[in-house]
Amino acid sequence: QVQLVESGGGLVQAGGSLRLSCAASGRIFSINIMGWYRQAPGKQRELVAVAAGGGITNYADSVKGRFTISRDNAKNTVYLQMNSLKPEDTAVYFCTADARESQWVGVRRYWGQGTQVTVSS
Repeated sequence: QVQLVESGGGLVQAGGSLRLSCAASGRIFSINIMGWYRQAPGKQRELVAVAAGGGITNYADSVKGRFTISRDNAKNTVYLQMNSLKPEDTAVYFCTADARESQWVGVRRYWGQGTQVTVSS
């Protein structure tokens, strides 16, 4: 099994910044894509940002220019630097990793438990 543990959420005023971290551990043969999703109350879960192992990144339009995703492949860790936060960024943020536990199994998406980000106006 692959476990993902997020940290860094909290309460911040609009215009402020937060940095989320997510470390993967357990049986890891390889990790392809790591990313962040979020889910606000009453809304569907949505993609925030993803990063491939080679450095290619992709962002939701709503966070482009404000959020930055990065990875430390040696530590199997992904980060999300969030600047210029807005109240509409309030949500539970989930980390994901598309990983293989061994060379004999296919890629599976793993999810973290989520961390709350609250932006006050």
